[in-house]
Amino acid sequence: MSKPTLPRYAPHVPEGREETALDCLWKEYGRSFREFDDLTLARWCSQTLGQLRGRAWRLSHPLVGALRLAAQQAHDRQVWQQRLVNIPAGYHQSPCCRAPLLPLLTRDVGTSGLVCLHCNETAVPPDQLPPESQRTLADWSGKYAPVHEVAHWDDTQRKAAPDYDAAFEEAAQKAEDLLAELATQHVGHLLESYPALVWEDQDECLEVRPEDIHP
Repeated sequence: MSKPTLPRYAPHVPEGREETALDCLWKEYGRSFREFDDLTLARWCSQTLGQLRGRAWRLSHPLVGALRLAAQQAHDRQVWQQRLVNIPAGYHQSPCCRAPLLPLLTRDVGTSGLVCLHCNETAVPPDQLPPESQRTLADWSGKYAPVHEVAHWDDTQRKAAPDYDAAFEEAAQKAEDLLAELATQHVGHLLESYPALVWEDQDECLEVRPEDIHP
């Protein structure tokens, strides 16, 4: 398995991290949206959100990738605060940035809740998740955390393992199974509360790619 082809949460470079070749490629992809005027950008985002409504989408889906690029531009320009277009039908205003709420379900849901696709802040804290999903998602996230942690073992932990490469591969397989479980057993319940949802279908640290996940 090789490295994933998408950055984890956002097309922009987080503070403190050096820009990579992939970051530069995302900047190139986003150039077309930077050329949109505010009204055109707002209309594009609104229409695309309308197309996403009613389904759960993989984070790696090309349409979601394009929306993330446009949403970042819209957030930087505060397009949604300008009220240039109406929020698409069925969507509510996100409390973190006032954009239409399109939640991102990540492996950190147990501690971070649902992430806003527009500003990458917590949009729905864990204690505000739909009641029927709070316990099950906390349990799932609790199972996933130690699996993911294998990729971050220090030298002492690695040397203590009989075969770290085998442990890494085992963790990657467990991650694939747990991400598939996330899609098949948990996403549907959240769709009862949100018009659309994006779920994380990769784990770059364990070198799990979207095509490895088979819900």
